[in-house]
Amino acid sequence: MSKSGIAIFAENLRALPRHLRESFVRHDRPVSARSRSQAVFSNLFLHIHATRTHLQSLRLTATFGLGIAATSCFIILLVTGVLLMVYYAPSTSLAYDSMKDIHFVVPSGRLVRNVHRWSAHLMVVVVILHMCRVFYTASYKTPREFNWLVGMGLFIVTLALSFTGYLLPWDQLAFWAITIGANIAGSPRELTDVLGITAYFDPGGFSKQLLLGANEVGQDALTRFYLLHVMVLPLAFAALIGVHFWRIRKDGGLGRPGIAQTAAGKGADTDPNLPTLPADAPTKTYGLMCVVAGKTAATDLEIDETVPSWPHLLRAELVVFMACVFLSVVLGIVADAPLKELANPNIPENPAKAPWYFLGLQEMVSYSAFMGGLIIPAIVVVGLGLIPYLDREDDPPGVYFSGRNGRAVALKSLLFGVTAAVLAVAVPVNFGWLRNWFPDISQLWVILVNPGSLLTAAYAAWSIRTLQKTRSTRLAAIALFTCFVAGFLITTYVGMNLRGPNWDFYWSQSDWPAH
Repeated sequence: MSKSGIAIFAENLRALPRHLRESFVRHDRPVSARSRSQAVFSNLFLHIHATRTHLQSLRLTATFGLGIAATSCFIILLVTGVLLMVYYAPSTSLAYDSMKDIHFVVPSGRLVRNVHRWSAHLMVVVVILHMCRVFYTASYKTPREFNWLVGMGLFIVTLALSFTGYLLPWDQLAFWAITIGANIAGSPRELTDVLGITAYFDPGGFSKQLLLGANEVGQDALTRFYLLHVMVLPLAFAALIGVHFWRIRKDGGLGRPGIAQTAAGKGADTDPNLPTLPADAPTKTYGLMCVVAGKTAATDLEIDETVPSWPHLLRAELVVFMACVFLSVVLGIVADAPLKELANPNIPENPAKAPWYFLGLQEMVSYSAFMGGLIIPAIVVVGLGLIPYLDREDDPPGVYFSGRNGRAVALKSLLFGVTAAVLAVAVPVNFGWLRNWFPDISQLWVILVNPGSLLTAAYAAWSIRTLQKTRSTRLAAIALFTCFVAGFLITTYVGMNLRGPNWDFYWSQSDWPAH
């Protein structure tokens, strides 16, 4: 006897939870290697990972979890940013009051804002450390060159996210920090004024107006920065990080020490326990969902050297995410995000300082806005982007500094980079510079010959010397990169702790002149 329509409907209603679950989860409970692989393979968010992960990739020292930490900070920023948007008003007449409401009136508003700010700082630190880890382990080499460029894009977008968010509180700190940035954008006028062509060709004025929407920091600038901060840049970051993760998988998976096949004389460390890849090795390890004989040329691993990405890799990523949340919350509890007086264009901050990650740049700008603010950063960014294409040596990926010789070069370069950076600050502070020595000298000489440009030239000369001595482009790249890291650390420290009113040098804030 056939069932009635009501009975069929009732049966379907009872089976609704099961059918709903099956429509979401298209695999069995992950209890075996096959079901765990299926869980990764059929899940949108987990599919960015390979179904299996090499055991050495899970070691803390392989990646230190820095890439996941940066992504975790971005997720924290998204969540806290959306909560702040509910109460924030992007208007010069309302922004400051809305920040005070968030800080003093909205329940948990102060904590949310503090977590947002600290996770932003943490993200900048982690992205810089991640870039250093990738460089020093030679993880930018073939076939990962393109992903290095994507990572450079993520680094730039990260700085842009932090910079655009800096203006939103609309207090004195934010207003004058962005004013410094706007003046750097307009710094080509320093050169065009010397050449007498500003009236006909004014790229500095154009770039400043493009950034601010006006000649001064005001409502147009706040509107642009708000739109960039909450919409354009987060979308750009999400798109780039999606490509970044996809290329990590396609280019051989997470970083780990690779096969030690280095050129003679490199002194690279080798691990006798690592497998070697026979010349006639099969080129596939997996079919679509089936394990077959052999190993891949891309990952150089056997099946028994790997574990399922679910749950081992996912567990490690969740630990890193929880650590980032914990650190951001703890910092948010113990240290408030600053909120100074309402922005006043008529009362400048003294000293007016950029965000900490731009203080090294501000130190260079104090000698020449055009050279220190645009030319030197452009040289650094282009040089970093070209590293994978100029360093074509066959070094083992995942080995820090490419072995003993690389560690020695890095240590010597660190000492040279610190010494040169200290001299670049100490000489002008103690003896002045060209304008002090030759008051009538042309501004063109001041632009071209200043401590920032000489420091960059010294670092380049040190790298060329290393190249000639070692005949290794990898070691020359390590020398140059380490020098710039040292210069960044020294100039950032000087700008943060040793520069006071009028950008004068003071050993302690207690030495600042009284108002």
